[in-house]
Amino acid sequence: MVVLSVPAEVTVILLDIEGTTTPIAFVKDILFPYIKENVKEYLQTHWEEEECQQDVSLLRKQAEEDSHLDGAVPIPAASGHGGGDPQQMIQAVVDNVCWQMSLDRKTTALKQLQGHMWRAAFAAGRMKAEFFEDVVPAVRKWREAGMKVYIYSSGSVEAQKLLFGHSTEGDILELVDGHFDTKIGHKVESESYRKIASSIGCSTNNILFLTDVTLVDEPCPKRPALPRKRMCTSLWW
Repeated sequence: MVVLSVPAEVTVILLDIEGTTTPIAFVKDILFPYIKENVKEYLQTHWEEEECQQDVSLLRKQAEEDSHLDGAVPIPAASGHGGGDPQQMIQAVVDNVCWQMSLDRKTTALKQLQGHMWRAAFAAGRMKAEFFEDVVPAVRKWREAGMKVYIYSSGSVEAQKLLFGHSTEGDILELVDGHFDTKIGHKVESESYRKIASSIGCSTNNILFLTDVTLVDEPCPKRPALPRKRMCTSLWW
């Protein structure tokens, strides 16, 4: 494993999650399958709740935008008079969610519903987030050195907080200074990093982005190339 030192001008560490702080296997084999296996039950249980209906409305709007795509799954509009078959509507949402996930899409609508489902699962103790064993020591060392640590992931901010708040290492949210998701932009867009830097109050040159994503536009914060399935944490000097 290559050992590198953090550049002197870096004052902010920006961390991706999947494949960087957290094993891909946890995301692919536990988090995502949980959604597919439990989305119908979750919708049936929470269908009348305002939050659930907001999730469905966002998914419906996304489905309308996706109508030109091959295989896109529509979600019928809700009736204002109590009509319609709720089970048919629920099945349409289930089919849409599974279609999006089969394409590994990162839409805000999908991520929002996933985040709410994971929140319920973590709160019930049905799962705990996994981190590579050297992540937490590395983050503590950065903070001791006066650096700030932020998260930038395609997963919603709410989902990010769930992972760091319900982990095998305990609640480690206090180690993170802030969170960013696709609402600020996608990881392959350089403008996203300018927005993050502006939000933090620093230059992009002060940010070291650690990720396993290699297709990132220039200019962007400094980022070493990381191996696909683990975090190269001996980078942290």
